[in-house]
Amino acid sequence: MDETAPDAGAAGATAGPAATGPVDVQRAYSLLSQLYIERLGSVEIVHPDDLRLIERHLGSVDGPVLDAGCGPGHLTGFLDSIGCEVSGVDLVPEFVAHARQAHPGVEFEVGSLTDASRPDSSLAGVLAWYSLIHLDPDQLDAALAAIRRVVAPDGTVVVGFFEGPVREAFDHKVIHAYRWPVDEMASRLAAAGFVEVERRQRGHEGERRPHAVLVARAV
Repeated sequence: MDETAPDAGAAGATAGPAATGPVDVQRAYSLLSQLYIERLGSVEIVHPDDLRLIERHLGSVDGPVLDAGCGPGHLTGFLDSIGCEVSGVDLVPEFVAHARQAHPGVEFEVGSLTDASRPDSSLAGVLAWYSLIHLDPDQLDAALAAIRRVVAPDGTVVVGFFEGPVREAFDHKVIHAYRWPVDEMASRLAAAGFVEVERRQRGHEGERRPHAVLVARAV
């Protein structure tokens, strides 16, 4: 899901939200799916620097790439347009239905990026673009380990997320989310079996919250 467009939601930090599960996230996004698609379901809202980074690291990988938490499928479609062997997965049926209609040549499925049935080392790359932001801190490591399991050695993962000086929850417009210090996210990727390749950060730009991207290689 692409959350780097201007956000109309509240931005205040919350002290201790209740634990969020996949069902909670799916229901929250389903309720707002049409509005989300209209406002954020286009590659035009993605920062050009981010598109260039995604293309540079995933556009030429040798093997299948999964857009994990693909939302309306706009970044999946972008990767397909530059010749990537890509598919998308998302928890939200409304997003997957839209993605299939908008990008009929691309495979999309309703499901989770941590689906245990996906074969080990079956992917050359994973795009996790704002698909980890709703995970509670004690859930993140398991999700990164699941991603590492399905990524082949030397495969690439690109993670986009909200950046902040400390890890904290805030009132996202759909359901509570987290901002992460880049160094902490990098450490968690390292613990899961990845080596950092590149990082990019942007501060506030108008209504856009501070943003970070980490690119890492599976070892």
